Amino acid sequence: MLRDLFQSVRGRSLQLAAPLSTEDCCAQSMPDASPIKWHLAHTTWFFETFILEAHEPGFKPFHPAFRVLFNSYYNGVGAKHPRAQRGLLTRPSLEEVRAWRRDVDARMATLLETCDDPALLALVTLGLQHEQQHQELMLTDVKHLLAQNPIVPCYDGEGMAPDAPPLPLEFLDFDGGLVEIGHDGRGFAFDNELPRHRSYVAPFALASRLVTNGEYLAFIEAGGYRDPALWLAEGWDRVQAGEFGAPLYWRRQENGAWHEFTLHGELPLDPARPVTHLSLYEADSYARWTGARLPTEAEWEFAARLAGIEAGRLHPAAASDAGLAQMFGACWQWTSSSYAPYPGYAPAPGAVGEYNGKFMVNQYVLRGSSCATPGGHARASYRNFFPAGARWQFTGIRLAR
Repeated sequence: MLRDLFQSVRGRSLQLAAPLSTEDCCAQSMPDASPIKWHLAHTTWFFETFILEAHEPGFKPFHPAFRVLFNSYYNGVGAKHPRAQRGLLTRPSLEEVRAWRRDVDARMATLLETCDDPALLALVTLGLQHEQQHQELMLTDVKHLLAQNPIVPCYDGEGMAPDAPPLPLEFLDFDGGLVEIGHDGRGFAFDNELPRHRSYVAPFALASRLVTNGEYLAFIEAGGYRDPALWLAEGWDRVQAGEFGAPLYWRRQENGAWHEFTLHGELPLDPARPVTHLSLYEADSYARWTGARLPTEAEWEFAARLAGIEAGRLHPAAASDAGLAQMFGACWQWTSSSYAPYPGYAPAPGAVGEYNGKFMVNQYVLRGSSCATPGGHARASYRNFFPAGARWQFTGIRLAR
């Protein structure tokens, strides 16, 4: 029942914020990340602005200023507070944002009791999927925030024991052919997963698992960050500028050993776990170093339809299964495909149509899901996308040939 799902998803956002202090929830560590308070507010803004404002009898906003303060990028809705200044919003307080959530949740529950309009119910479903996306961002944004603190605080105090070594990496062959790509119509899909269409995929091979920390460390020690022949030009410029020299949260100790900052705090680098928090440039460079490449998104989706969907803890786990492993639930996987519309794509009408379509430029597609992706949110046709230099998400490497 949609009302039960609404309560569950909305409650999960509050659960993710529960381990954090008020101060944790209000700070912003970089323009690409948002404060937890802002995430809790913006996801509430979505339901008030797109649903209650249009469908609630006698609608009145909880606070008129919130319409501007917590608009993210919907130009069709009106003015927006600058993204890079979200951490300066000391008012409203976190408690007032929580009160707003309670108010909107109660009003949404009343609306859902009597609502039978399929278009409205579809918009509520979109809002819940949108909130699940922000739940993943809450974890990755707070990780980036906590990583700036020299006392290396934990989000989750429960530690992680070292993982068992993964199975050897193998390349699995796929025949390819004329294949169907895109969402198959069963269940929810974002508009960028549509329309389903035919695409020719040449025979290819895909790595059985993700690249590990240990394998990536070998790339570093072999001089991978010092060889311009391995790098795309923009990536090499960033290496030369000192932006890249190791994965985002790796920290080298005085004795030369590597540690990794995680949501469980700073831990010795586990060579068995998947390497994560890499840019497309780093993923592509590593692939070149091995004599392989990154998969296209069509190759990835064709293979992923044979894989199970996994979800788990707050950090990627080592591969433990034979065959095609870690397609879901560990790291988002960079592909070599630019983020562009499928043939025949048309954005939804109105401001909601700004959700995906206007970002189809200067970004690359990632596939799968990560350890931070909410359960039930992953599927083979899901198209995530980020600029080539983005590293604060759980992004990893799957090789192809």
